[in-house]
Amino acid sequence: MVVADRPLDVLPMQTGWALVLRLRPAIDLTREQFFHFCQLNPEVRIERMADGDIATMAPTGGETSARNLRLSAQVGAWADADGSGVAFDSSAGFELPDGSVRSPDVAWVRRARLARLTAEEKRRFLPVCPDFVIELSSPSDSVTRLGWLIDPDHRRVAVYRPDGSVVWHEQPATIAGDPVLPGFVLHLAGIWEPVW
Repeated sequence: MVVADRPLDVLPMQTGWALVLRLRPAIDLTREQFFHFCQLNPEVRIERMADGDIATMAPTGGETSARNLRLSAQVGAWADADGSGVAFDSSAGFELPDGSVRSPDVAWVRRARLARLTAEEKRRFLPVCPDFVIELSSPSDSVTRLGWLIDPDHRRVAVYRPDGSVVWHEQPATIAGDPVLPGFVLHLAGIWEPVW
């Protein structure tokens, strides 16, 4: 995950954003133990950092929740029509190569990559890095093929690419997912202006 081009794991957590539990060296949860820990606490959004620290996030406010739903709905509708991949909401956990387990607001993974997973792997945190992620005013994953950080307060979108480049778009009406999501265009009017 990146914030201002720096890995999230080296940045201090912001007060109010998350409660971070430092476990190592006293406790070193295995993948299985971490999965079961999360299943025992379904009312809490839990992520694991590469260094083994666990972050629990508070629920979002109404505006953020409504915006997240609109993002998920647009990507989900496009994914259903396109058929080349599967869209996921913020409740999906992804096991990344560095050992972290993260849950972006919206994610998309090509079906060909998901087809390699066993039925058991599909029921647990997915052991793949998404091809595409969207985060709404929170970090986005730097090792994914495409990531968007949407800042609704300033009406801008940062586009992250695997080569480390970041391009900011100021007040765009739409943002296109090409070439990772061919033909997908996110319409931002409902994100910039909440409908209620």
